[in-house]
Amino acid sequence: MLVQKKLIFSKSDEVGIVLFGTEDTNNELEKEVGGYEHVAVLRDIRVVDDDAVVVLKNLPKGTFPGDFLDAIVVGMDMLIKKFGVSDKGKKRLYLITDARFSTKEPYEGTKEDQVDTISQQMKVLGIRLNCLIIREKICSTEHQGAIDENDKLLDQFSRKAMAKTVHVDCATSLLGAIKTRNVVPVTIFRGDLELCSMMKIKVWVYKKTSEEKFPTLKKYSDKAPASDKFATHEVKVDFEYKSSQDPDKVVPPEQRIKGYRYGPQVVPISSAEWEAVKFKPEKGVKLLGFTDASNILRHYFMRDVYIFIPEPGNTKAIIAVSALAKAMKEMNKSAILRCVWRQGQGNVSIGVLTPNLSSIDNIPDSFYFNILPFAEDVREFQFPSFSNFPSSWQPDQQQQEAADDLVRMLDLAPFDRKEVLQPDYTPNPVLERFYQFLHLKSKAPEIDVPQLNRSLKRIAEPDPDFLSRHNSIINNFQERFELKENPKKKKLSRRAWREKPSASNDEKVGVDGVVPKVQSSSLKKSLSSLEVEKIGDLNPVQDFEAMMARRDSSKWITEAIKDMQHYIYHLLENSYEGNSYPKAIECLMALRKGCILEQEPKEFNRFMLDICKKFRRSDLADFLELLYSKKITLISKSEAADSDLTEEEAKNLPIKMEDSSE
Repeated sequence: MLVQKKLIFSKSDEVGIVLFGTEDTNNELEKEVGGYEHVAVLRDIRVVDDDAVVVLKNLPKGTFPGDFLDAIVVGMDMLIKKFGVSDKGKKRLYLITDARFSTKEPYEGTKEDQVDTISQQMKVLGIRLNCLIIREKICSTEHQGAIDENDKLLDQFSRKAMAKTVHVDCATSLLGAIKTRNVVPVTIFRGDLELCSMMKIKVWVYKKTSEEKFPTLKKYSDKAPASDKFATHEVKVDFEYKSSQDPDKVVPPEQRIKGYRYGPQVVPISSAEWEAVKFKPEKGVKLLGFTDASNILRHYFMRDVYIFIPEPGNTKAIIAVSALAKAMKEMNKSAILRCVWRQGQGNVSIGVLTPNLSSIDNIPDSFYFNILPFAEDVREFQFPSFSNFPSSWQPDQQQQEAADDLVRMLDLAPFDRKEVLQPDYTPNPVLERFYQFLHLKSKAPEIDVPQLNRSLKRIAEPDPDFLSRHNSIINNFQERFELKENPKKKKLSRRAWREKPSASNDEKVGVDGVVPKVQSSSLKKSLSSLEVEKIGDLNPVQDFEAMMARRDSSKWITEAIKDMQHYIYHLLENSYEGNSYPKAIECLMALRKGCILEQEPKEFNRFMLDICKKFRRSDLADFLELLYSKKITLISKSEAADSDLTEEEAKNLPIKMEDSSE
């Protein structure tokens, strides 16, 4: 994987391969000074190519105990001879081992002294060390002494050199632990964290997480001659804009302008106007205030996560950030910031700053920053509570226990075991599968897409061995809950010669023009099978209920509510001495009931407010009396999650309310 990814992202990188624990010995240090036995250079350092992948696919099995310290020294010697004694360039050693066998005693001093010497040389030469320790979950105890000693030596590398050690215990974690693409950290902001006009802290801001995008596939042309080895096969795309009046006339860029739809028309806006209307805030990061951490809900976090660190080398900034972070942690507070990362940036980010206290001595305290949504970004999906359902719809004790057992069984982070699928060690199976297939495709263009790798399958699917061991819990859960198939409703054929159907307008009419009576049960059955798309005049309540009951698209609930509101407006506006008020009341009751069931209280309450604003009180006197007699009120908090009316707006309504506090 390390080499394959370099062929994609870092084609100019140079790679060498050293094996240790081999029967043979093949390295220059052994020839020059002796020692360094059972260490073999499999490939000298040179530009990465596909041959390196082939070599790594056919590694021999180790037959001798491997000394990883010897291997590190041999690798450093190869880097020095290749690039010279300089800290320039990005040099890195990847140590991949189980570190189960003891290293040899040095000729002088102790092993710890040897590690200190190597670490010092690595610092001088600018060589980074990544240690990947692979040990299965079940490991023999006969090497435990050597394992403990080696772990201490590797930990010493982490403290004394530019080194990082990662332990993995399965193939899936191994895939994620190998950082095949090194993203260079780049600051998105360097400047002041302004607490007030008199207090500013120098900080640097980096991205902590950022989604890895799927690689962009480029257009490929096969028109180049097969004999041309230097053909790029690149496809260039050019666009031409032509006049609709004269299709042969090309419109040059200076005669083109962007337009934005506003209702039925398109409003042209020139680039100069667009530049003038752009919001251009001043660059900076300012504190708006503090709030309890409990007020910031997890689902408010948007996009990427950022990390605020004090300016490196600035002691005052380090102390100030540490003091502020510890105070926020102790008081359980979060800070709200206004952030503009760059001068000329066209938007402002409002986000929450949470403390991140360091447990390592040489790493200062910092903050995590998450962007918060504006009102336009929030999606309010209100769902009724289980407590509102009848007891027959709620789980009994046995069902609840079966569900609890299932959740405990599938817990990825039990207290007595290591967490499974940790984000730091879990690769994206979609990306990994694509890269593996890309490598195969480069070798054999006609190859079929292979099955998902077993290690990646453990990420995308539950472990079948684990499920088989807990089959009794799964069966118990299945037996406690009866599942019934929900049959699909048949769609009616479209009839182009008439308007969109409504349930009330589709009733059959007799020869004499009289609508035949239909039993209520058969009527409901016919309504459930009919796809109503508008509210008709004959029976608007049944049309509304039929539209609300449709589940082939989420738009029908919104369409039904709007259609019923327009219909009620129509009844009130065209009423003659209140002749349509009873029908309007009946529709209003149906609308209120539907908004409660579908958790849309705002739509009903706003509609009631609009009615009172649109019509004079004297015009609605009889209608209001009917409202009072039918006890039609605003939807209160006891009936829905939120009414969205302020207390002042509620007082101005000429409608009685059941609860004045709502």
